Amino acid sequence: MSLFTKARQRLILFMMLPSAVLCWSFADDFFMITKQLDIFTGVYREVNQYYVDDVNPGQLMKTGIDGMLKTLDPYTNYYPESEIEDYRMKHVSTEYGGIGASSFRKGDSIIVYEVYEGFPAQAADVRVGDLLVSVNGRSIKGLGPDEIDELIKGQAGTPVKLGLSRYGESQPIEKTITRGEIKVKNVSYYGMLNDSVGYIRLDKFLQNCYSEVHDALVELQKNAGFRSLVFDLRGNGGGLLEESVQILNLFVKKGELLVTQKGKTEGASNTYYAKAEPIAPDIRVAVLIDRNSASASEITAGNFQDLDRGVVIGQRSYGKGLVQQTRPLTYNAQMKLTVAKYFTASGRCVQTRIYHHRNDDGEAVTEVPDSLMQPFKTRNGRTVFDGSAVYPDRYLPPADTSNIARSLLRGFILFDYASRYRQENASIAAAETYSFSDADYARFMEYLDTRHYSYSTQTETAFSVLKETAQREKYYTGMNREIESLGKALNHDKAADLRLFKNELKAALEREIVVRYHFQTGKFKYMFRHDPVVKEALAVLGDVALYNAILKGEGEYKVIGKPKK
Repeated sequence: MSLFTKARQRLILFMMLPSAVLCWSFADDFFMITKQLDIFTGVYREVNQYYVDDVNPGQLMKTGIDGMLKTLDPYTNYYPESEIEDYRMKHVSTEYGGIGASSFRKGDSIIVYEVYEGFPAQAADVRVGDLLVSVNGRSIKGLGPDEIDELIKGQAGTPVKLGLSRYGESQPIEKTITRGEIKVKNVSYYGMLNDSVGYIRLDKFLQNCYSEVHDALVELQKNAGFRSLVFDLRGNGGGLLEESVQILNLFVKKGELLVTQKGKTEGASNTYYAKAEPIAPDIRVAVLIDRNSASASEITAGNFQDLDRGVVIGQRSYGKGLVQQTRPLTYNAQMKLTVAKYFTASGRCVQTRIYHHRNDDGEAVTEVPDSLMQPFKTRNGRTVFDGSAVYPDRYLPPADTSNIARSLLRGFILFDYASRYRQENASIAAAETYSFSDADYARFMEYLDTRHYSYSTQTETAFSVLKETAQREKYYTGMNREIESLGKALNHDKAADLRLFKNELKAALEREIVVRYHFQTGKFKYMFRHDPVVKEALAVLGDVALYNAILKGEGEYKVIGKPKK
């Protein structure tokens, strides 16, 4: 055999080796998958056939699938055919046939929580705080929320009869309401805060949110003095990535790189650019975020920051840098599957949690440690970091809530009193000027005498720990008089707390009461008077030198969200 022939054989063998290894690896993976599926099928078959009690095969399978997916991350979920409509409502679109009201369960009661402005429930004078008693003559006692929703929702133009119980009414109220096509907007409010500053509140990134933001922005631009925008993404848990990209394109120039999506497969990877000329390329923008701003909200806020296109104000965002796709399954089921991570314009990923590190309950316990956070540069050279969500340029701590306010909110006592107030007062002043008077507050304090609520102050909690520690360490006997005397001195006085936290409780009551009369629009108009984050945004936008200094990275704004050493 010639030297050339031997060399050619070696070359062919060398070229075949990777393919052989790949085939072996694929065969090994295929065997492991087949083996595990066979085991799972065997367990499922044995339980269904031999378990002592009857089991629901569909529910058993869903529980098994849910348990498997829970080990991955909270966003990978399975939806059988029966839950597809709920999935669509939560993650894609909020259009449905119904009356335009939402409710919640309190004990055995279903209570109207919100009435949407401009829809059939409002036209029929359904009120926040009404108790739902029956639907189409059928008692709802014992029914779950999903079953009640199914009874109330239906094709637009068809009637539904509700039985309601209302404070101050001795008999149930019956209302026959014609269902409408309910389109809960992504933009819950927009308007001018003053002569030069507009405001847009975006609650979610579902279908049509780009169009809603676009139309709101066009309307604001009709105001001759419009120069700046407060773009409020607080509490916005995200939604559709493409909608976020289109919204960013309203403010940034065509061709700008916005998001890079990287997954395991080619189909899960993508790069998104601004495709059109912006309609608002020069206005000053303040983007508001908080701990519940996630996903598409973070794409939007993060890119305003990375491109130095606007100032981000509020608290650090949630930290979700994962992308999901909906995958169709057999029998009309679907799965929402995490397929990629996204990276903002600077190249950073905001994902904070590492889901493969879990505690005994299966919860992710590890966040990216400060030592592993990598720096990235914004367009103007400011330093931002990955692995730590979106840290605002101007940080404001979340508002403190007193223990007495928490107790009254958790027990729905403020909610109930606002519903009662609505029944006793036919009208109130405009949301911009309404105020709960001192006489009103005195009556509220009298009402609280009829309601049970309890709470502990932080001082009392600390004292309990001190007392338990003294007893455990055998010091209590020698100092029990002093400890008990201290305990009596620290014991809170509800009446004194009602006076001490009067302003906080009055503001909470005013918010609840305004919604009863002026709905969502009134809620925002009232909020603007008291919201410290909106006030901060107005201050920054009104100070052009400060606004520009932040975006240029001058002084303290050179590094944003620096990790701890």
